Amino acid sequence: MGGAHRANRYLSVSALGFTTAASIVTSLRGLPMMAEEEMTMFFYIGFSTLLFLIPAGLVAAELGSMYADKTGGLYAWISGAFGKKVGFWIIFLSWIQVIVFYPTGMSFAAAGVAFAFDRPDIAQNHVYVGIFAIAAFWLCTAIAFVSNQFALKVTRAGFLAGTALPGIILVAVFLWWIATGHDVGWQHTTNDAVTVVHDGHDSPRFFPYIAGLSGLSFLAGILLNFAGVESQGVHSTELKNPSKGYPAAIMIAAAVAFGIFTLGALAVAGIVAYDKIDLNTGVFDAFTLGFTEMIHSTWPVRVLSALIAYGALAGVLAWIMGPSRGVLATAHDGMLPPVLQQVNNRGVQVNILIIQGVIVTALSSIYLFMDDVSSAFFLISAMAVSLYLIIYMFMYAAAIRLRYTHPELPRAFKIPGGKTGIWLFAGIGFLAVAFAFVLAFVPPSQLPIGNKASYIGLVAAGAIIFSAIPLIIEKRKKPSWVPPDEVKAKALGPSADRSHLTRV
Repeated sequence: MGGAHRANRYLSVSALGFTTAASIVTSLRGLPMMAEEEMTMFFYIGFSTLLFLIPAGLVAAELGSMYADKTGGLYAWISGAFGKKVGFWIIFLSWIQVIVFYPTGMSFAAAGVAFAFDRPDIAQNHVYVGIFAIAAFWLCTAIAFVSNQFALKVTRAGFLAGTALPGIILVAVFLWWIATGHDVGWQHTTNDAVTVVHDGHDSPRFFPYIAGLSGLSFLAGILLNFAGVESQGVHSTELKNPSKGYPAAIMIAAAVAFGIFTLGALAVAGIVAYDKIDLNTGVFDAFTLGFTEMIHSTWPVRVLSALIAYGALAGVLAWIMGPSRGVLATAHDGMLPPVLQQVNNRGVQVNILIIQGVIVTALSSIYLFMDDVSSAFFLISAMAVSLYLIIYMFMYAAAIRLRYTHPELPRAFKIPGGKTGIWLFAGIGFLAVAFAFVLAFVPPSQLPIGNKASYIGLVAAGAIIFSAIPLIIEKRKKPSWVPPDEVKAKALGPSADRSHLTRV
């Protein structure tokens, strides 16, 4: 009986693989950005999968298995390698980068609602997008105030109903589009970035046209779509044989993510003409064109748009709770002032969520002042990706450092090859992320950014200001910030979600 009970506690390789894939593919919002690259998307998606997704997953598995007795993920890993101060800085950045990301998810949901009400014209109205993003985020925050469990119930069906199902239908529409002889979007492009001329005939490129870094700027944004694999690394110890099972789980996740992103982006690029692809509405435009040709009606588009909007909002709601719980954990370690340690009677970190909402409101206001929604979408994405890539660079560095400083710590999963192996995988991941970090500050040649100096200045200012905030807070830290045990006990009450609290 005891052996059977123990066996039931193990996660299957496939279960962890698909769970990891779900943590990566949170919505369809990234498909138009990939479709904008036409056939060169294979280069970008391949780069992201081989040089980022797989190394990040393996490194996270080793770090997670080292600190299996401690919750907190990144906070525990970075603190173990570089100390609590750096650990606090990184977990704070992980919270901030998610906050910076929220407006892009909200703008995608705004487009979904516009198409659901058969008003695609307002999906590109920057005032509508800005107001919707602000109002919808506060609605999600209000739902999060109820309890962690209630928020999970609301978001549970988001991935299947709002991402997986519409994605499958999108690919099916594209297959019908090809089978019935319709023109394929990438066959009629004139942009040198995605087209090459042979004997007077245009044909798509499969390798980027590199006339400067601006032609590769989308790589940073596409890389962000593959982020999140580290969130499941802590579960590697729940496999029966982590050393063999976790690499297999990562391969499953990589294959699923690669398949969904590639097929979905191909569908958008194939149905929508290149010069008509919009970063915010590309998915909905593909559905509209497809169903108009297929059944001469757009009623399925309204239904699918509503589902996609729900999926996008559900993804935002799911992320509202997680990273902010990590910040609450650092607050209970005395790293943040008492006002940020407070929770309501359901264990929800209300003040942290309110501050989060105020910052999102300010960032979403960018839409109100930029006429081109796609440019605003990409600008905000660039801010988020610059912060996220800093986090990944430290994660890779922590894995290498801990091999030297704490070789004695047990590792249920260990990247093979000794120190050469860790330098190979973590080193490749670090270099790929560092290259993408540089690209995050380069205005893309594919979008009407306007003043390039202003674009670079805004992205750099965002990275500098948000990176400086935790350093300033840590500098002003006081001994009185360490909370009494009863404050921690309230957050760890029966209704609280313990999964994100940290003990280092």
